[in-house]
Amino acid sequence: MSTNDIFNYIQVDDHISTAGQPTEDQLRDAAAEGFTAIINLAPVNPPYTPANEAGVARELGLNYIYIPVDWNKPTDADFAAFEQAMGETAGERTLIHCAANFRVTAFYSLYAQKHLGWSEGQAEALRARIWAGSDYPVWEAFIARQRAAL
Repeated sequence: MSTNDIFNYIQVDDHISTAGQPTEDQLRDAAAEGFTAIINLAPVNPPYTPANEAGVARELGLNYIYIPVDWNKPTDADFAAFEQAMGETAGERTLIHCAANFRVTAFYSLYAQKHLGWSEGQAEALRARIWAGSDYPVWEAFIARQRAAL
């Protein structure tokens, strides 16, 4: 097994990968593969999430940041917390995950546009790898509001 086996896994570059929910074994794989930080945007949702993801991550020596983003109400404060987390993990090999990589690709594409100089087209290309054919008006409104502030 490897991190490539995590649901909806995308390696963005040498430092950043995004994914759906990893299992405990996949967290161990991430540490073994050289990841040093985990940013989790998914609220705890048993039985789909490990019971003690934070504890497992810390046991493995990983920098663990938890930002539970409500699927039905993503907020500006959530995105600001994500920006802060990205600053705290800058230069680290970071796995950013949520339940299925929807929250993450939305947040990361906005972050990359705002902070890394990505064009809207580049941001949408990343998001489309997960979101193609999806229709989530709450998220489209959130993304449009964030983009308007760029």
